[in-house]
Amino acid sequence: MGQQQGRGRDFNEFSAKLEKHIEKLPEYAQRAQEKLQKVQRYFPPADQAGGKPGTARPSYQRPNPLQRPRTAGSRMPDLSSLASVANQVPAFAEARTKWNRWNDPAAKLARRKRRTSRALTLWILLTILCGVLAVAAGVGWISATGAAMMPQAIMAFAGAVVFGTFGVRSGLKLRGLNRVQLPATPAGPPPLPPAGSVAREPMERLAEGEASLFELLRQLSVPSSVGTMPVSEVSVADARQTADEAAAALRGLAARIQAIERGRNAAPAREQGALDAAVAKLREQLDDGLEGYGGLVAAAGHTVAAAGDGLITSKQALTDATDRLAGLAMALRELS
Repeated sequence: MGQQQGRGRDFNEFSAKLEKHIEKLPEYAQRAQEKLQKVQRYFPPADQAGGKPGTARPSYQRPNPLQRPRTAGSRMPDLSSLASVANQVPAFAEARTKWNRWNDPAAKLARRKRRTSRALTLWILLTILCGVLAVAAGVGWISATGAAMMPQAIMAFAGAVVFGTFGVRSGLKLRGLNRVQLPATPAGPPPLPPAGSVAREPMERLAEGEASLFELLRQLSVPSSVGTMPVSEVSVADARQTADEAAAALRGLAARIQAIERGRNAAPAREQGALDAAVAKLREQLDDGLEGYGGLVAAAGHTVAAAGDGLITSKQALTDATDRLAGLAMALRELS
């Protein structure tokens, strides 16, 4: 009888617990729905990921919450573009120029010479001071009684020997530095005018023309397969010298344009029109000079092309272009 009552009581407790869980089923369903929504944030379904229902779900990597998401505009900028922009800023260009001067081999050698010379002067002064002190202590000039102070004299003499040794080493080092001969470094291209200057684009064309003419004249200086020169060395030397003189005259004209532009920026508004007209006139002269320089480059190119055929017309064209460019360079020098 007691067992039947115990079983009835257990059944009643089980029924009460079951009814309580049944009442909480809506709450359980709401919690499951919230968890499902959280999971779908990291694992989108196939139709949202661009696929079709029923197809294999594409592999999806869970994003790292500690990593900043990439956007379309978060690409790293090109270093060459940043360098070109930095070169156009006057402060960066000046800092780069100073850095190049500091790292120049000649500047480094000059600094080493100055440091060694200063060290040599210091050791010589200390050696003389110790020598005088040694003599004074040995004779007794610094003693109150006039007696010789041998310990002090010995110490001063030792100091003179040490400092003299350092002085000899510094002297030998300075002598070696004075005998150092640095290898001749090729001169770099002249700096271009600022980006906003009217002379910027012509000077870029001049630099390209100089590079092309240098290569063409080098080709004309090389003997052919039969051992003959396409053009005489005198003609090549004249063309090279004339091209250098013309380039120097054109750069002088560009420097005048830059000077006028700087003055125009500081001039009052009523004077800027006249200065603009002067800049435009000089720009026309600069374009004419570049056209003549381009004619010399073209003549050299035709001569290189006709070198294998032994034609005389292209060689004569090179000579004529050289003469015309020489006259143009003379006129430009007179203007500048």
